[in-house]
Amino acid sequence: MEPPATILVADDLEAHREMVSEMLRSQGYQVLLARDGSEAIALLKQHRVDMAVLDVEMPGSSGLEVCRVIKANPETRLTPVIIVTGFGSNQDRISGYVNLADEYITKPLHKGEFLARIHSLLQVKQLTDELERSETVLFTLARSIEAKDRYTEGHCERLSVYSESLAARLGLPEKMRVALRRGGIVHDIGKVAVPDHILLKPGPLTPGERKIMERHTVEGERICAPLKSFASVLPIIRHHHERLDGTGYPDGLRGNEIPLNARILTTVDIYDALTMDRPYRKAQSQKEAFAQMRTEVERGWWDSRLIDEFERLIMKTA
Repeated sequence: MEPPATILVADDLEAHREMVSEMLRSQGYQVLLARDGSEAIALLKQHRVDMAVLDVEMPGSSGLEVCRVIKANPETRLTPVIIVTGFGSNQDRISGYVNLADEYITKPLHKGEFLARIHSLLQVKQLTDELERSETVLFTLARSIEAKDRYTEGHCERLSVYSESLAARLGLPEKMRVALRRGGIVHDIGKVAVPDHILLKPGPLTPGERKIMERHTVEGERICAPLKSFASVLPIIRHHHERLDGTGYPDGLRGNEIPLNARILTTVDIYDALTMDRPYRKAQSQKEAFAQMRTEVERGWWDSRLIDEFERLIMKTA
């Protein structure tokens, strides 16, 4: 059974603070009370809060300032915030929404409407929490696969950072950067379906074993497909082993048929593989790795523009 939601109520007027608290407690919610914005911020650091109900005008930090603090923190930015004020001008409402408040309510509060909005926002928060838990499970599974092989330690994290950084350098939109950040972690999650004797084999794979290994891209897409928030990640998972000349897998895509995000992940994946030790060879230097990648560009495999940009990025941060 889920524990009752915890709601932070911040208002410098004790009577109004207690009235709101009584409304919420009558519905079974747990309530944290703050007399001003500074106290509200302190409570946010000490407790996990499912929602905040903030008065606009308070000593110390205003409700809008507390809202900004909540929304600026990655750990609390999805926490619903209701701004309550005795003023009802359009400019006040605009200020509330500019500061990313989820709702803006004017006094006096109407109990039925107020509680309905509370319930609605908490339902959205619950769905968001469930989504985050699902993502966490996928990330944990991906890292557990990586942990089986000491030679791939940190591989997923590096690809996540490399690919997002390259996307930023290319000026790609935030949605594509987020997809690459996630894709870097889960791109090989389909290897959960590959037997360990194949996955960890130190020598060359037989044709039959290679066919099983190559299924990991399709299996990875299948595993992540039910999560709607991963829709933009699925092409990365499925196509990060394609080659521009059509000799890659699983679909033999050519050139621009391969999604740009998948080509970005492919670029950083190859580099990371070449610059890490393997049972059958020592790690290459950065210079050697890029030289080999350019040799493979001449074979028609990789995107030369992405390799050029990634090399500039690596040399800049070296």
